Amino acid sequence: QLAESEGFKVDYCDGYATEIRYGEGPIIGIYSHCDVVPVSGDWKYPPFSGKVEGAQMFGRGTSDDKGPGIAAFYALKALKDQGLIQGFQVRHVVGGNEEKGSRCLDYYFHQLGRPNPKYGFTPDAEFPLIYGEKGISNYQTRLTSKLGPVLSLDAGVVANSVIDLAKATLTEKGNLEEVLKKYAFSYTLEKEKDTFVVTVKGKAAHGSMPEMGVNAGLQLIKALGEAFSLTPLTTLASLYADPSGKSLNEFYESKLLHATTYNVGLIHYDGKELSLICNFRYPETVNPLEVIARIGDKSPGSTRILSTSRSLLMDPESPMIKTLLGVYQQETGDTITPIMAIGGGTYAKEAQNTVAFGSNFPGKIDNIHDANEKIDLDDFKKSMAIYAHAIHALGNLQ
Repeated sequence: QLAESEGFKVDYCDGYATEIRYGEGPIIGIYSHCDVVPVSGDWKYPPFSGKVEGAQMFGRGTSDDKGPGIAAFYALKALKDQGLIQGFQVRHVVGGNEEKGSRCLDYYFHQLGRPNPKYGFTPDAEFPLIYGEKGISNYQTRLTSKLGPVLSLDAGVVANSVIDLAKATLTEKGNLEEVLKKYAFSYTLEKEKDTFVVTVKGKAAHGSMPEMGVNAGLQLIKALGEAFSLTPLTTLASLYADPSGKSLNEFYESKLLHATTYNVGLIHYDGKELSLICNFRYPETVNPLEVIARIGDKSPGSTRILSTSRSLLMDPESPMIKTLLGVYQQETGDTITPIMAIGGGTYAKEAQNTVAFGSNFPGKIDNIHDANEKIDLDDFKKSMAIYAHAIHALGNLQ
């Protein structure tokens, strides 16, 4: 509605995405998303309030990716209002499934048959820009088994976030509390009628950087496994003890895209079946199908692949990369911060000739995928100018 009111052509793309279009000629693509990861952790303000405190706005999606998407929209509006979109067209596609597999852009390109851009960017990572992204696969290990006194277990909200809260219901507590204390885990253990409920608290982090969080799910299955001699839980906790894959004996790295990461983001047990879902990220030298097959051989139960995506590498010396870097440097004066490769996955993998470009500025911690996600309003406004300059520069790049 906002785009229509400002004179843009709008296509609802069968509900998978919203395409905002203006101009004629070669396409400059912008790809942002409105979906967010679920809320977890302790928030100082309601997570969907958009609370402004001083020079910051707090809320889920402020940085990933509603705020940057709106900044890109107003950059496009500024160019349109000043008559600066000449000889090219801009298509800003706002998707709704980026956090769970990007079915939105898959539908946009492969079902609707929309053209790929001549040049494109997604405002969903970091400045100056991202020239490389690791491949990402999600896989599940399942085991049908009775786990002693464990009646149920729930941990995690989404595969690509570190589990910050894990809870299990038990028929007895045994020496569980001694084990929890031995490892100095943060926990509560309470009696509820005829059962005991144990809750372990960790620290959330983005699934691309599991080493930055504390995985409460893995802590809980480690403690339960040791306290009640549950070999499947002990084995899984041991296999995933090191988030880089060294404990799995499946650690790999490359010069360009760096090291593997394994984030156990979801663990569930209903009294009959245990399910563990891992978000696996890897450099361009890794064959994920072979690695996951070997992990399946080492794990209790069966393992299956849920989703997979390729790695992305763009030539750092290409005209598009040099143009975007130049725009960033001109607008900010920052000529020191280098372009980079990341473990995170963005829409850049879904569209051709596209890279991630902002909007997180160097040195800023915006708590993406964590409690108290926020955006600095000065950064929000600064990114509008950067994106307007970038769209115009790409549109005029021969």
